[in-house]
Amino acid sequence: MFKKKLSVLVIASLLAACAVSPTGRNQLVFMPDAQINQMGLQAFDTLKQEKPISNNARYTQVARCIAQALTREAGGGNWEVVVFEDQSPNAFALPGNKIGVHTGMIQLVENQDQLAAVIGHEIGHVQARHSNERVSQEMAVSQGMALIQAVSAPQTALGQTAIGLLGIGAQYGVLMPYSRTHESEADIIGVDLMAKAGFDPRQSINLWQKMDQTAQGQQPIEFMSTHPSHSTRIQDLNQHMPAAMGLFQQAQSMGKQPRCN
Repeated sequence: MFKKKLSVLVIASLLAACAVSPTGRNQLVFMPDAQINQMGLQAFDTLKQEKPISNNARYTQVARCIAQALTREAGGGNWEVVVFEDQSPNAFALPGNKIGVHTGMIQLVENQDQLAAVIGHEIGHVQARHSNERVSQEMAVSQGMALIQAVSAPQTALGQTAIGLLGIGAQYGVLMPYSRTHESEADIIGVDLMAKAGFDPRQSINLWQKMDQTAQGQQPIEFMSTHPSHSTRIQDLNQHMPAAMGLFQQAQSMGKQPRCN
């Protein structure tokens, strides 16, 4: 009888946890956003203690300028943007309004629009609550509440799992990639964000082509290693580009012309 009641409670909780992402996809999300945000804050504080922060004022100004334009379209709020001294071309965004950009990514891109494509993609993960979705799924099958406390101890195995679920596990030697579904969804959200902010969405395709060329003959660079294949990504972006260009032209007509270079 107890097991039957427990099963009923579990099913009821899962049904109540149904959510819809910004692209209309059904999600299993039952963790309080405040708790997930706290995990993001703790993880970001740990990163700032363990990774060197760039003292290049120009890099910081560019990253913050782009992020501000994008987050304004994502609903505003105060976002902390930190440029880390790291030659790997990478960037990430965490629940709790935190954005990290590596110097290697800034050096790789050719213009503000390409960097906006990267940062917009990462903000897309946050907007779609992908971290919450992954933690919810993990808790539904195994780890329980211990994951929440574990993020404050990133060097432990469970701590690495918890931080990996937020999307930055590679920083600790553990890569827990977002699913292809999450990555493709973040692509679409990100390209729409950059278009609404006045960045040229066509540069997103140029960026992925450039990163593909950078990785030729080598292992995929970290930012792309867990993403859909290059041809799939470019095909999906090309299909969505007419809609993104409509948003871009509307932004241009409203005078949105970021100058972050």
